[in-house]
Amino acid sequence: MNKLEIACFNLESAQIAHENRADRIELCDGFEVGGTTPNVETIKRARKQLTIDLYVMIRPRGGNFVYSKEEFEQMKQDILHFKSLQVEGFVFGILDGNNKVDIERNAELVDLAKPFLCTFHRAFDEISDYEQALEDVISCGFSTVLTSGTHSNVMDGIDVLKKLVHQAQNRITIMPGGRLRSTNIKHIQKVTQAKFYHSSAITDGNQIANATEIFNLKNNLK
Repeated sequence: MNKLEIACFNLESAQIAHENRADRIELCDGFEVGGTTPNVETIKRARKQLTIDLYVMIRPRGGNFVYSKEEFEQMKQDILHFKSLQVEGFVFGILDGNNKVDIERNAELVDLAKPFLCTFHRAFDEISDYEQALEDVISCGFSTVLTSGTHSNVMDGIDVLKKLVHQAQNRITIMPGGRLRSTNIKHIQKVTQAKFYHSSAITDGNQIANATEIFNLKNNLK
């Protein structure tokens, strides 16, 4: 059965996603910059309210994905702290100064997060050599890659997404996301044969997930 993750920037969206049969929530803050680390109280409240899997974004700021020593230390401390809150996983991605996967730092965070699973987020789409990047992400120990196929949205990146699913050979989950909607998810699924999909389900710009959109996204998955 194919699955659906909803990116939630507030507790209201998380509850809506839960009620409309989403399989997993990616909990974030910082809607205006595409997602940052949520605060501890938000995570605690989400965990009390939800029974589905909860992944937490680990991103200290918006902007690029090259982090200072201090920012990297903050990411480590956040993972260590959040592990005690009964979440299921973490979402992050670090690039080096050459816009390639920072293997050493990512692997350190993945190891620190164990036994919790980790998703490499759309920092992946900033990298030009996606074939090598996928091998690098796999070598770090990630369980999932969230990607729009190195383009700004899943429709433009559909051919690359198909290639990534084939290259992955079940070693890692390729999760299409980036303007994924109920109107295109059937086509994306048919072409890419991916098994997990990601959407904010925000349809009117108010930062709240749309219940009908989540229902239709889920209903259109086979």
